[in-house]
Amino acid sequence: MDQSYEFLSFVLDAITESIVVIDPLGEIKYVNRSWSQFGQSNSGTDTSITSNAQNACQTWIGMNYLDVCDNAAAMGDEFGSVAGKGIRGVISEGEDTFYFEYPCHSPNEKRWFTMRVTPLHLECLNYFVISHQDITDRKLAEEKVMSLAKMDGLINIPNRRAFDEFLADEWQRCTRLKKPISLAIIDIDHFKTLNDTYGHQKGDECLIALGTLFQTYVKRPSDLCARYGGEEFILVWGDTLMSHSLKLMNDLLQKIDSLKIPNSDDISNYLTVSIGLTEITPTTSMSEVDIIAQADRMLYEAKRTGRNKVVY
Repeated sequence: MDQSYEFLSFVLDAITESIVVIDPLGEIKYVNRSWSQFGQSNSGTDTSITSNAQNACQTWIGMNYLDVCDNAAAMGDEFGSVAGKGIRGVISEGEDTFYFEYPCHSPNEKRWFTMRVTPLHLECLNYFVISHQDITDRKLAEEKVMSLAKMDGLINIPNRRAFDEFLADEWQRCTRLKKPISLAIIDIDHFKTLNDTYGHQKGDECLIALGTLFQTYVKRPSDLCARYGGEEFILVWGDTLMSHSLKLMNDLLQKIDSLKIPNSDDISNYLTVSIGLTEITPTTSMSEVDIIAQADRMLYEAKRTGRNKVVY
């Protein structure tokens, strides 16, 4: 096997992907230079011990890859569980290959890798090649595209799509924790009058100014401000009681009044907004549609009873 092993080592060391070869029990029989270099730079390996590439590679030989996956899974690492199951599928169930993508973020940067497992038959013995490839550049590009797809192009705040996804996640979280969610729908009063009187450019400037202001009322990962559509905005506060969100919205009305944005109508000489505010503690018998519908009813009441107010 020596000649075959030497040739295999030569070939795999020339590959830039990180590669490890295991036997059917999961024991590591070989790692290439890329694997060793990545391991050294990310696991704090003592470089005085692994002073050259050959020694660095040898430190991995004999370790059990499946044990590493199982230990990670036992610590709650979902990806360790997936990897262990996938590798065993190729080893014991005769699957042709296993492939998946996983995050491996460091304290300083985001990183993603692929894992591919394929069988290797060498001199009547069965081995399994596990390769890892860095796909961080691709994932960062995808994240950027997805982020842009969830942002309002004019105001540069989350859009309706981002809101829908956020509320669904926050609804599940607060359902599990039995925590309340506060939600406000904000509608600009007589926005058509502003556009018709001062022009659409002034209307856009108004939307940008208000969107920037609304953003200052969300501070935590469980909060969100989004453009809901047209001249409507929506604010969400997870784990927040009405008593707190009402104070925020009353403060917001004062801030808008202080902006003194001209918009002569039957309410004021300046732009105003109407706000529908509600609070719900989610349960499994409800859905996020319920809190939106309730806030929308409050918004309708605010408009029906004179606008320029918050109704809850």
